[in-house]
Amino acid sequence: MRADLHVHSCYSNDGVSTPDQIVEVAAQVGLGCVAITDHNSFEAYFDIKDNGKVIIIPGEEVSSKEGHILAFGINKEIPRGMSIQETIDAIHEAGGYAFAAHPYRWWSGIGEKNTLSYNFDGTEARNARSIKGANKKSEKLAAKIGKPSSAGSDAHSPMRIGHGYVDLPDGLTTWQDVVAALMRGEAKASSKSRRMNGSLRYGIKSIGQWIGRGFKKM
Repeated sequence: MRADLHVHSCYSNDGVSTPDQIVEVAAQVGLGCVAITDHNSFEAYFDIKDNGKVIIIPGEEVSSKEGHILAFGINKEIPRGMSIQETIDAIHEAGGYAFAAHPYRWWSGIGEKNTLSYNFDGTEARNARSIKGANKKSEKLAAKIGKPSSAGSDAHSPMRIGHGYVDLPDGLTTWQDVVAALMRGEAKASSKSRRMNGSLRYGIKSIGQWIGRGFKKM
């Protein structure tokens, strides 16, 4: 099974995909599972959790004070703006697992030191919106830590769904099965990488948005 473990819907303030579009595109590109990881929102999961085509993992990309943290398998929305440890604790209290998202993305990642210093359940080793060098460093960091690795497209539009993914054993039928396999270390991370010119344009746009938010993480 192929699973994209980092997808945004229109419930993210920078996403355009409707939840139904995510399901349709995911099925078209051969994904068996998608983790809905909207920025500080847990709403999209309930729109498509029983779609009958693609397994949907309940998740969120949480904006901690220091950067973004992925939550997989949660049962409620995790508040933004807490410290890294408070965010990890809140994810665990919600029944989920906390992964350091794109740790080397300087305007929204938590960085190498924080990824190593806190007891994350895993690391996002590949992200299709990260440049090649950042993905290489993330893979090495994940291998050094020795915990489960995830990967995803970080898609904010339908056309990018499936550009990042993990390969998992076949025969998984529920999101709980998928998360359990991920946590057993059975996921093989893969993704495209953003080209430098695209990353430069995105970086300029993101910095402008960051300034507009009063220097707060998205």
